[in-house]
Amino acid sequence: MSDGIGGRLFAWLQYVLPQHALSRLVLAATRVRVPWFKNLLTRGFLWLFSVDMSEAAEPDPYRYGSFNEFFTRALRADARPIDADPEGIVSPVDGMVSECGPIDHDRLLQAKGRQYTLDQLLAQQPWARRFEGGSFATIYLAPFNYHRIHMALHGTLRDTVYVPGRLFSVNSATARHVPRLFARNERVLTLFDTEFGQFALVLVGALNVGSMATVWAGDITPAARRKVTRIPSPAVTLDKGAELGRFNMGSTVILLFEPKRVHWHPMLRAGSVVQLGRAIGRREPV
Repeated sequence: MSDGIGGRLFAWLQYVLPQHALSRLVLAATRVRVPWFKNLLTRGFLWLFSVDMSEAAEPDPYRYGSFNEFFTRALRADARPIDADPEGIVSPVDGMVSECGPIDHDRLLQAKGRQYTLDQLLAQQPWARRFEGGSFATIYLAPFNYHRIHMALHGTLRDTVYVPGRLFSVNSATARHVPRLFARNERVLTLFDTEFGQFALVLVGALNVGSMATVWAGDITPAARRKVTRIPSPAVTLDKGAELGRFNMGSTVILLFEPKRVHWHPMLRAGSVVQLGRAIGRREPV
């Protein structure tokens, strides 16, 4: 079976799966605190994936209270130095770039031959048009990656919006075969004021992502009421590299910048591996 046929079958299967029910089951299972059960999950995960526990603040995987605490583990303070260049933008996560580049008027590239619009992604928020003609980067977090999300630059929170949706997988196979994938999945939109203009970071949910959380609102998903909801946003200012939120299981983040504000590092391209705190772009010269 070719990769193309296999990818289409994998995508088709997700249309018929009870995505939200499965994800809530995962949410419950990963928060069980019974030692033998959470250790069984952790042992199975470590058998499937190569995880560098030497970077973790607590390197013993079996000392975490639940599988979710292990999965969203903190890193040692020195494990991810944050690039100090005041003109620089750093990666907010560990992961792999799915796509990046200019926003073509209001269109973002999802995968070869597939695009989606800012209005679709941002659920027609009044600030969506600010990013027309700007820049974007989509970064995929694999299961073995560190799963906390940090600030790409210093900023002050302006808006937080929950958008309901499906929970398709966000891996490359699904991105090639499911139209408007990132604009169909459940997501959390965050908007910040920065010295580089306004900046948005979108947390995109996925199959088996039990919940998404921010440091100012806690768990935002799963939501009791599945409708577009503006989350009360307190006065929060976060430094570059400060924790913004986390995925409870893996997914994708999308960064958006206004036109003529930033340019990406020449090595930032589809397939690039990025690490939290390392420079991925710089402010456009005035």
